[in-house]
Amino acid sequence: MMTTYGLIGFPLGHSFSAAYFTRKFQEEEIAAEYNNYPMQSVDDVRTFVSDTPQLQGFNVTIPHKESVLPHLDELSIAAQQIGAVNVVKVERKNNGIRLLGYNTDFIGFRDSLRPLLTERVHKALVLGTGGASKAVTYALRSMDIEPQLVSRTCRKDILSYEDLDREIIKNHPLIVNCTPLGTFPDIEGAPPIPYEHLTAENILYDLVYNPSETRFMILGKQQGTVVKNGLEMLHLQAQAAWKIWNADAI
Repeated sequence: MMTTYGLIGFPLGHSFSAAYFTRKFQEEEIAAEYNNYPMQSVDDVRTFVSDTPQLQGFNVTIPHKESVLPHLDELSIAAQQIGAVNVVKVERKNNGIRLLGYNTDFIGFRDSLRPLLTERVHKALVLGTGGASKAVTYALRSMDIEPQLVSRTCRKDILSYEDLDREIIKNHPLIVNCTPLGTFPDIEGAPPIPYEHLTAENILYDLVYNPSETRFMILGKQQGTVVKNGLEMLHLQAQAAWKIWNADAI
């Protein structure tokens, strides 16, 4: 029985994980496979794992990075503090299962962002308030960068897109898109920030990686900003996930 890993989420047409791990297994001659498991709900995830005895670990993507938490037996410290999980390790002992949750999104984001940072970057705008934004804000704080969340509606400690003006853009040189806006096939979508206020002092980081250059990035480049997509982040978080699946402890 071949060792299996996989991805749960819905929908999964946008995911790169299966191709990444399949290529890794082929190149490194690892006897394993990686499958997509579309799930609209994670309510039966424990039954699914029990019924899939070859499954040793899985990634979690939209919309389940937070909703999967109640179904897990233990969380890493980072996953506890972030409040979202994108990696689950399966332990099988005495005919039972234990599901251990981790977050490697923050590792991938942190390590891919570092080469872009300048001494000016002490504050960042984080667009979106979902599970991905939680990992991003955790990573930013670990680098002594103060995150400011932005959403469609203003509420306590969260700005709305309408609140953004020239001064806020200037004082927050880094802007991170944690929304799915601009993801294929809706490639014309982009967060409604005031792009006209961007300058060469700004950095736009888009967690979206398909297409490789999003509308968010294009509009930023037109203003002279530095831009980066989320592909390297995905590679780095996947490498971290592989280490977790092959480690002995949480």
